[in-house]
Amino acid sequence: MDALKIETDRAPAGSLTVTSPYDGRELAKVATAGPDHVDDALSTAYDLFRDRSLWLPAPERVEILNGAAAIMGSQIEELTLLAASEGGKPYQDSRVEVIRAIDGVHLCAETLRSHAGSVIPIGTTMATTGRAAFTQKEPVGVVVAVSAFNHPLNLIVHQVGPAVASGCPVVVKPAADTPLSCLRFVDILREAGLPDAWCQAVIASDRETAEALVTDRRVGFFSFIGSARVGWMLRSKLAPGARCALEHGGAAPVILIDPYDCDAALSAVLKGGFYHAGQVCVSVQRVFAPAADAANFAEALAEQARALVVGAPEDEATQVGPLIRPGEVGRVSDWVDEAVSDGAQLLCGGKKISDTCYAPTVLLDPPQDSRVSTAEIFGPVVCVYAYDNLDAAVSQANSLPVAFQAAVFSRDIDVAMRLYKELDASAVMINDHSAFRDDVMPFAGLRESGLGVGGIPYTMEDMQIDKMMVIRSAGL
Repeated sequence: MDALKIETDRAPAGSLTVTSPYDGRELAKVATAGPDHVDDALSTAYDLFRDRSLWLPAPERVEILNGAAAIMGSQIEELTLLAASEGGKPYQDSRVEVIRAIDGVHLCAETLRSHAGSVIPIGTTMATTGRAAFTQKEPVGVVVAVSAFNHPLNLIVHQVGPAVASGCPVVVKPAADTPLSCLRFVDILREAGLPDAWCQAVIASDRETAEALVTDRRVGFFSFIGSARVGWMLRSKLAPGARCALEHGGAAPVILIDPYDCDAALSAVLKGGFYHAGQVCVSVQRVFAPAADAANFAEALAEQARALVVGAPEDEATQVGPLIRPGEVGRVSDWVDEAVSDGAQLLCGGKKISDTCYAPTVLLDPPQDSRVSTAEIFGPVVCVYAYDNLDAAVSQANSLPVAFQAAVFSRDIDVAMRLYKELDASAVMINDHSAFRDDVMPFAGLRESGLGVGGIPYTMEDMQIDKMMVIRSAGL
């Protein structure tokens, strides 16, 4: 890929070399932006928003989005290989991501066509007689979207697509590890007819530049996907009036309750725990199993995990790819070694395959205070805990400062429904893994896991205001 040209007449602040997380080969060089470039991008976006004569009519936005989806549909193979090469997610899963991203762009257009205002029920009191009121949707302002590496195309679609659909100028900063899919999506939007100024990509040269982008007074809405430490820090520095949505990580619990379908649970936990090497904010991390069953379940899971193919993400046979950076391999290794030294049983994995890949790992009964039990692993590690008392298992599942999605496996619908009520989670999957998601669904981290609600229709709601008109007429 050619180096990205900065979207102003200024010279780039520098360049960033994008490399494969699997073998370190260079994929591309992209230009980076400094403070002046950020100011230019925000000025362009803000001036566009302030001049209502330049706003894009809804039919034009629908046409652009549908056109972008059509272009993406003609480039599935290229987009798949691009996402796999820069993000490390295996080819088959990256292909699913691309198809899902195309559907997400269509969903933006469909939501725009069905996302209307409402009639306000006035005229029912003497004080409001002769009046009618209704609302219509208007864009909230300039959107700044800061994204994560783990779904390099679909996360961008989730943040940029709703902004375009809502009529908001958007400045997007992709993860430094995976900017190429974002840049390609911006190009596709422009090929589909979106004027350049409506969507600008910025690869910040340093953290201070990125922070200046987010905290500027011209920002109307801040969309963030990434670490809790960074997200909450940036939220504390937003300009007055700026709205935001934060999506952080979790340590998703799965509770197995007799009677349950063991084969279905094994298949789901295997996928939900080792998909993208565990680098998903709702990956299966903690599995609570009845004490009489736990060892057998963990051994069966370990047997299947040992058979997973770890390798190059572009290879169609690969099931588990690399971690995003070698440093993450070292961190995961340290956490697992610590848990084993403190008493966890290592059933499989527990070793580096290379500087970039870590073996799929299953631990049985790690201590409740070990890091693998109390913090998000974000690696290919699943912990299984034996429980004698279901209430105690629920209490342990709810004990962390993070809460996102959870799962329950049981044929007893009454118990499953009870746990739906008792688990601290924004979504509970019954007889499915915790990482299940469709883009029409709400997606929300609780506690330290986030703020606001994701999912394309819900993001569009956040990026718009309900502007009311009240009409007084003798004819009413």
